[in-house]
Amino acid sequence: MSDYEDELADIDDVDDLLDDELDIDDDVVSDDFDDGDDDDDYEDATVDEIDFVAALYREDGLPQVAPMAFALANDLHDLITMLRRFPGDAGATGIVSINGEFFVIARVRGRDVRVLLSDGVAANDWPIARDVADFLGSDIPDEDEDPEPMGDLGLFSDVGLREFDMETIIGDHDDDSEEMVRRIVKRLGYEQPFSAAIVTED
Repeated sequence: MSDYEDELADIDDVDDLLDDELDIDDDVVSDDFDDGDDDDDYEDATVDEIDFVAALYREDGLPQVAPMAFALANDLHDLITMLRRFPGDAGATGIVSINGEFFVIARVRGRDVRVLLSDGVAANDWPIARDVADFLGSDIPDEDEDPEPMGDLGLFSDVGLREFDMETIIGDHDDDSEEMVRRIVKRLGYEQPFSAAIVTED
């Protein structure tokens, strides 16, 4: 879909990478999780419902942010595969925000993949949230349960964002998922490149 293609980053070092980003080699992530057919019952998030999809990485020590195709907001398998192609010094991190309701973070360093879903209840309605639950082997909470994160709250502990701090950010229900993500990227030192790369409507 052309709307997806328009979201690709104009960054010289990753142009070729992004041009064919959906030409996925299933073998690359086949050991991570079994991507079954359960998502067939879920409607994909539309362009209007996807706030942003972005990759964060460091090259020569400098923080870089690249917008990614919106199609990746509906499939954790493909998102992980794409992140493995980035030239980061220590891997890459993908962040997806959907409809201001929840976000997904996937931190990929070689074969090591750590994921976080800000609201496990979202797995009842959204394909990528269900993918996170499948990846973690977690039960999906009932739709009427209170929002609770699912996954690794400490996935950035080694770079200064402690589990407690992440839990505090996610627990602030006055913020929507876009605002939560911006607080996270600020703490990680990506605020300026993220703001330059990702433009959202207020």
